[in-house]
Amino acid sequence: MNFDKIKEKLEILADAAKYDVSCSSSGGNRKNTNKGLGDSSSSGICHTYTEDGRCVSLLKILLTNFCIYDCAYCVTRKSNDIQRAAFTVDEVVDLTINFYRRNYIEGLFLSSGIFKNADYTMERLVRVAKKLRLEHNFNGYIHLKSIPGASDELMREAGLCADRLSMNLEIPTESGLKLLAPDKNHQDMINPMRFVKNELIQYKEEKKKFKSTPKFAPAGQSTQVIIGATQENDFQIIQVADHFYNNFNLKRVYYSGYVPVSNDARLPAIGAQVPLVRENRLYQADWLMRFYGFKANEILEKNNPFLDLEVDPKMGWALRNITQFPVIVQNAPLEMILRVPGIGVKSAHKIVYARRFQNLTMEHLKKIGVSVNRAKYFISVSNENTHLKFLNALNLKEIILGDMKSKFEKPFDNQLSLLNDATFLR
Repeated sequence: MNFDKIKEKLEILADAAKYDVSCSSSGGNRKNTNKGLGDSSSSGICHTYTEDGRCVSLLKILLTNFCIYDCAYCVTRKSNDIQRAAFTVDEVVDLTINFYRRNYIEGLFLSSGIFKNADYTMERLVRVAKKLRLEHNFNGYIHLKSIPGASDELMREAGLCADRLSMNLEIPTESGLKLLAPDKNHQDMINPMRFVKNELIQYKEEKKKFKSTPKFAPAGQSTQVIIGATQENDFQIIQVADHFYNNFNLKRVYYSGYVPVSNDARLPAIGAQVPLVRENRLYQADWLMRFYGFKANEILEKNNPFLDLEVDPKMGWALRNITQFPVIVQNAPLEMILRVPGIGVKSAHKIVYARRFQNLTMEHLKKIGVSVNRAKYFISVSNENTHLKFLNALNLKEIILGDMKSKFEKPFDNQLSLLNDATFLR
């Protein structure tokens, strides 16, 4: 093996893979048996956080950055003048095994530019996974990026080898995709996702009857959409995510703020700010749908199509629905407690449990883990809550923002004060 050549390829293809953020793996449970290599049970990979809070890593690369498509938003588009490289199947397998044995990684996230056609590319991704599983008995985590337009047969093979499959929608709407990637269509992306969804259901049912049924993508499937490359509003994006959660049983939808990589009149100019705050708000809205019982049309409406960048979506909903408050902590249903700004899922369940034994005060809520700084404007507790007098104030949002701002500025101000004192003493 030419190590200098492999190192050069690795630098190129690892850098090209950084734009894909859909690399979480919560739900993987592949056990190590028969003295195999690796174990992905209850773990997530790729410098992300697992459900139990651990940070883990994986080898995240493209098989190649050659591509037959010329998507304006993509750094690996065929018209872009960049250095190109491609791994062989054996090179990816050897890298994965050697990196794992040195404890650098806990698994593999493998994507690719599309060369020749979808099946040609997907077949090579599957060969990597099959060689790792069958020839090297590798039980670590494998996440394969599905190729739009790949055949059902290849998708089935991929699911039997990989822990998670993901298919990027890229641009949230069909019209936006046609504008920036006219050679692509959403249906080529949706068909494999529908196939995987049906296979997941089928294998789950077969597992109930036959214990020997093999695992099929045990960590499910996910997708990613690019934010800010086209003119979709947040209402449209949330509706798209809601549709795929409800109809394709997706584990996650990932939101990636567009990083300007192209001088193109259809796109934000190079140097334009990446919409990181907007991206974060969409993730927060996503969590409201997945864990807090919010429906998509509650978070935003057509006549109110953008998330407030100053406050999180739950706070935004509360400010628009003041008549739902205050929530009486001592007897309100869990569903309503979950809608109080500053109360998370774990804290809400703790509240429901703890109130069976005592009347809860603001101090109790602090100990439970509630962000009282936000919740105090929306809850009624057993002792007096003087902040409820602001509930119907027209400037409630400004009051809350001022309170939150002062909370986070005080430590900083103290540091500045100490720094100024030290400077004066010198």
